[in-house]
Amino acid sequence: MRLIVNGAATDVVGPTVADLLATCLNDARPHGIAVAVNGEVVCRSDWPRWALAEADTVEIVTAVQGG
Repeated sequence: MRLIVNGAATDVVGPTVADLLATCLNDARPHGIAVAVNGEVVCRSDWPRWALAEADTVEIVTAVQGG
C-alpha cells in the first residue's frame, strides 16, 4: 500500500503503524517518537493494532532535547 509519510510517498507491506515503523525505522516500537495518522495522534500502545489505509498521511516526529 502507498502512504504519505512525512511528505513523501512510501510503499509499505504491513497494515499497521507498527509495521510502518518497522519498515521505515527498522524498529516497530522505537523510543522518542510520536506518530499521527491523518492528523490524529496515535498512542504508542495502539501502534500494533492501528490499521493504515491506502493514501493515509502519516507524520513521524522525533523528540529532540535542547533549547
